[in-house]
Amino acid sequence: MLSYTTALSAAPALAAAWTCGAVRALSSSAANLEALSLGDSDSPLLVRLPSRPWGAAASISKAEVQAAAGPSPPARISVVRDCFASFDATQRPLSQLLRPLSPSSVAVAASLASAPEERAVVDSYRLAPEGDRYVLEAGQQQEQGQQGGPGAGGHGGAVATDLISFLRAHRKRVALVPDVASVAAEATPVVGARKSVRQSTNEVLMVAPTAFGFNEQAAQDNSFMHAASKPGEGGGQLTRQVLREFAGLHHQLTQVAGVKVNLYEHSLAHGTPDACFPNNWFSTHPAGEAAGGVAAPTLVFYPMKCPNRAAERREDIIKVLRGKGYSQVYDMAAAHEANKKYFEGTGVLVIDRINGVVYVDISERADRGLAEEWTQRMGYKELVAFRSTDLRGKSVYHTNVMMAVGTGVAIVCADSVADDKERQHLLSSLRRTHEVVEISLAQMDALCGNALELEDGRGLPVMAMSTQAYNAFTPDQRRVLRRHVADIIHAPIDTLERVGGGGVRCTLAEIF
Repeated sequence: MLSYTTALSAAPALAAAWTCGAVRALSSSAANLEALSLGDSDSPLLVRLPSRPWGAAASISKAEVQAAAGPSPPARISVVRDCFASFDATQRPLSQLLRPLSPSSVAVAASLASAPEERAVVDSYRLAPEGDRYVLEAGQQQEQGQQGGPGAGGHGGAVATDLISFLRAHRKRVALVPDVASVAAEATPVVGARKSVRQSTNEVLMVAPTAFGFNEQAAQDNSFMHAASKPGEGGGQLTRQVLREFAGLHHQLTQVAGVKVNLYEHSLAHGTPDACFPNNWFSTHPAGEAAGGVAAPTLVFYPMKCPNRAAERREDIIKVLRGKGYSQVYDMAAAHEANKKYFEGTGVLVIDRINGVVYVDISERADRGLAEEWTQRMGYKELVAFRSTDLRGKSVYHTNVMMAVGTGVAIVCADSVADDKERQHLLSSLRRTHEVVEISLAQMDALCGNALELEDGRGLPVMAMSTQAYNAFTPDQRRVLRRHVADIIHAPIDTLERVGGGGVRCTLAEIF
């Protein structure tokens, strides 16, 4: 926990506090004054001034800084401001905003990212040569490797830099949490930040539905699909409508959220009407995933039930994937597809990448033996397997239709699991590591479970879903989701969902 005291005494004690990343709160007749170290010598000390600043000043007296930071403050400081609080509001204690976890990681209140009016900014200063005052630093470019792209906002320069962007610029791994003061050391966002293991990625592969149509082969066991024209039929009207929706989704991901998208297309000659759902035939895994279980960067190929879906494994895409530096290739397709044993990627795998738990709904597309093989081969700690059914009493074809797992929050339709023991095991496993949003069978039908956490351009978690799914969540459920992510990104893809039987998550193949 953060340590607090009513006074700062000798400089050695202050130096020790900075080293361990402690916050020191001081009392005065005017305000509670604070200073917070980020735990390394390269980062400025974060401070609150004795009275609220109404903007960046050209200079600040050293005495004023000493009142907040003790008798021997460092050469560089950054003043934190609540710039969207009304004139009569009390400044929030730094302990409500952030908490150092290690020299390289910080827990941050999720509201600073998800609610614009809750944002805090920092102004950066350096001790003047005369040593009697701190002067505003000249604007500077953001450090290499931290540029956020669209949606990042307020990165470079010394004045009114967004606090989270400031932390990222100083190479801090940020763990978004609902409550900084009460977050436990074993909380999944904290564990991930400390161990540098990510649940989500900023890079995905997508395939535009340029030759999309109703897939009769897939419809045999996907009750979410509705019959429509096949690829190339009806003058291509269905394809063009789905492309308009897909383009809107691509815009939201790239231009609003700042996600990097490797975008491909397909033609009628490929014979792959469902190519826009690429997450089923491959997955990628960095070294250290699953609490260290994944020993080396790994690329996995999966056995697909439908022949025209197996054809989605295109050699041109595979060559690009292999060129991304994966030292291990685990080809389940070559080993099992000919024997009619199927395991369709992150459609059937919902993965807790930080804690090493994998969730699988056993179905025609998810062989239990292959689930066990994958768990062992990939170094995961636990397999949670179950069977689920939809509103129509049909087996749910993919796990990612009925549940999703983010860094700190999970979505699940527990009502779809009929067996009491399986349902309770599923819920207890999720609740052990996540805040859980339970959805109804009707919400599952609206593809509320088909969501995926990604990283935005700032490196913060965002939840991607369709507008149909977004609207089907209750306001309270959306509030719970926002306690753990910086934003909810959604786009209307109604036609793709109705005809293709898959939502936004199905269109996203993660690149780690």
